[in-house]
Amino acid sequence: MAAPQTFAITNATKIDARGIEHHFWLVSADGKIVATGSNDDDFDRAWAAVSAQSDAAQVVVDAHGAILTPGYIDIHSHGAWERSFDDGLEGIAIARAGHAIHGTTRQVLSLITNPLDVMCNNLNAVAKVCEERPDCIGAHLEGPFLALSRKGAHDPACLRDPEPQYVDRLLEASNGCIRQITIAPELPHGIEAIRRFSQAGVIPAIGHCDADYETTRRGVDAGARILTHVFNAMNGIHHRKPGPIPAILEDPRVQVELINDGFHVQNPVVKLAFALFGRRIALITDSMAATGCPDGAYTLGKLDVTVEGGHARLVSNGAIAGSTLTLEESVRRGVEELGLSAVDVVAAATEGPAHALGIDRPNAITQYPLGFLAPGYAADCIIHAEQSWKAQSVWCEGRQLA
Repeated sequence: MAAPQTFAITNATKIDARGIEHHFWLVSADGKIVATGSNDDDFDRAWAAVSAQSDAAQVVVDAHGAILTPGYIDIHSHGAWERSFDDGLEGIAIARAGHAIHGTTRQVLSLITNPLDVMCNNLNAVAKVCEERPDCIGAHLEGPFLALSRKGAHDPACLRDPEPQYVDRLLEASNGCIRQITIAPELPHGIEAIRRFSQAGVIPAIGHCDADYETTRRGVDAGARILTHVFNAMNGIHHRKPGPIPAILEDPRVQVELINDGFHVQNPVVKLAFALFGRRIALITDSMAATGCPDGAYTLGKLDVTVEGGHARLVSNGAIAGSTLTLEESVRRGVEELGLSAVDVVAAATEGPAHALGIDRPNAITQYPLGFLAPGYAADCIIHAEQSWKAQSVWCEGRQLA
């Protein structure tokens, strides 16, 4: 990717997890935010100091009062623009572009359940990409350690118990690029695998499971720190069989993925999720190759998918097969259609996912921490079109993506 720009954004309406600030400005150099404020004299001094120290091209962008947010972080997405993140280097680049133009500045590349050899090869590709691109921050393995009864759109022939030799094989193939892995904790080796991945620096996620309340608690105690797409592919809340959702609600160590498309989770339950989990929510897309494309025939792994009205379902049994959502649309509908707090919704697309991966603070994954518009954080930001939530200008670590 190109070198970071030295740039400033002025006269913006800043919205991040810390609140709303009008007439906001920021100055970026070397890929990070070096100064922020709302006073014009302070901006002049900060910009003069940075300009004097930089030989790079210098740009000042007047936002004209438009909304400015941190870049969105999607920790669970499978693709876009007719490509999946399982499709090798070219496929990853195309699918990433399909999300970047909508404000997603960082993406965990989710890999679908496949034969183990295929998953290892796909991990190799992701590891290579992550070495070259700061916008790709690792892999999420959604499978193969999922419950058959809650498989969703995953190939049942490829599901398996997470026996130690399989865990070791995936870890060895990944070259350290696995950020999270979804596991059904009730599988015979489920708790052991959660503990092993956690010890290896991978964040286990509980999901695609038939786990009860107690098993879920055991999974969290073993190291699980994410709940994969809450309400989907898991037991619901029952007054005599609480299941995984109440267990996670009780434990603040866990971040909660949520698909806000009105289809996977209908609007009243999206509102309920925000009321229950608050700042523990990480909005995700779970998007597949049809994202940004017309309705029609697609594939998810080796399974045939039909998209109608923007909703993806398996041809074989009608199961939901991911989404065609972008985080831009997820944030827009949360604020405009559901009437949720703009600060809370933006936090769920920025701070929430950053916290889930531990990248909201100095870390070994990203050069600078993510999730806020503040000095010391990465220059990941979105200027939205005037009076809208449509991404207009997008930067990742000081590099303009759109």
